[in-house]
Amino acid sequence: MAKHGKKYRAAAEKVERYTTYSPAEAMNLAIETSTTSFDSTIEVHIRMGLDPRKADQQVRGTVSLPNGIGKDVRVLVIADSEGQKIAQEAGADYVGLDDMVTKIQGGWFEFDATIATPQTMSKVGRLGRLLGPRGLMPSPKAGTVVATEDLGRVVSELKAGRVEFRLDRTANIHVPIGKSSFTEEALLQNLATLMDAIVSARPPAAKGQYVSAVTLAATMGPGFKIDATQAAQLKRR
Repeated sequence: MAKHGKKYRAAAEKVERYTTYSPAEAMNLAIETSTTSFDSTIEVHIRMGLDPRKADQQVRGTVSLPNGIGKDVRVLVIADSEGQKIAQEAGADYVGLDDMVTKIQGGWFEFDATIATPQTMSKVGRLGRLLGPRGLMPSPKAGTVVATEDLGRVVSELKAGRVEFRLDRTANIHVPIGKSSFTEEALLQNLATLMDAIVSARPPAAKGQYVSAVTLAATMGPGFKIDATQAAQLKRR
């Protein structure tokens, strides 16, 4: 088993293993336990009281974080000529149709989010096996299959820090909420916005405790627990 390095061990010593922190305390600790020489990502991992095998207990949605995620999101838009023009004006990094489909089929994946219009999905559908495993496949549920007139808005939201949350096969949700260079207040605002969106997306079939556990961690840093009840009760500011 690989051993952790000195930086990780030093960061882990700052974390009380059996302590559950308040959201405010957690933000300060997330910054302190960042061990990388680069601006590490702060991620939240949420254990949900749901059964991912049941269709009526799925949770998926998007939310625009007020302070972004500290990353330049590269947006690809697959649309017709009218949509391409709208997307370019909104700041999309790449636009196209057949040329982009061919480029992806050839192994190009230099983008972080894909938007498509309903009219182009017959062509984009061919890319499912390539984009799906990478989380890049456009989907109506993720808000990335949109009408031409909505392209500008969605591009702007993604560039500004809109993130997707989705229940995985192990009943967890994993979402980045910022960088270690963010202030504690900015991270807390982002967490509050995310938690509010997840709580609002609670499916009617959910029973018992909806949010079971919340863990925060910086890239390559130790994870630590946040009080799940306090996290679930955070409100957007």
